[in-house]
Amino acid sequence: MEKETLEQLKYPIGLFEVPEKITDGQLEEWITILETLPQRLETMVSPLSAVQLETPYRPGGWTVRQLVHHISDSHHHSYIRFKWALTESNPVIKPYNEKAWSELFDAKTAPIQISLDHLKVVHAKLVYLLRGLSREELQRKFTHPEGNTETTLAVNVGRYAWHGSHHFAHIKNLIQREGW
Repeated sequence: MEKETLEQLKYPIGLFEVPEKITDGQLEEWITILETLPQRLETMVSPLSAVQLETPYRPGGWTVRQLVHHISDSHHHSYIRFKWALTESNPVIKPYNEKAWSELFDAKTAPIQISLDHLKVVHAKLVYLLRGLSREELQRKFTHPEGNTETTLAVNVGRYAWHGSHHFAHIKNLIQREGW
């Protein structure tokens, strides 16, 4: 497979780019993406057959089932990171090995409805929290130990809106390519 084609399959909506200035409108757009993702994802993947759920979204990529479980796991971690940053002074977060998690028994075999339900609850809690934060609170930070990178909560809202949209596009594009 050509390198450009593989990159397009890996990053169908491009990489996340932090805007120079995050406006209130941008934040609201990101929060709305987070609010609607669980239902949009469920609507898209629920009709898929067991065989379709076991289809990788690209050569060497995760299956649809693994993607659904990954989104749930990742956004759960993000919710915890928001809470840490709101209750501690620039905490160093604990990363997790998402590739190893995607190889665990549950990510490879569990019914996707478990993670779809989990995602609904996590996002409901996250969106409720985000809509109650002040501009000052959104400037609170956490540090990722890989690269010692600081991230504000405002940027993290955007990163996870992008993350959900990124994996949604993986599945949507697969469905379109396969004609499902």
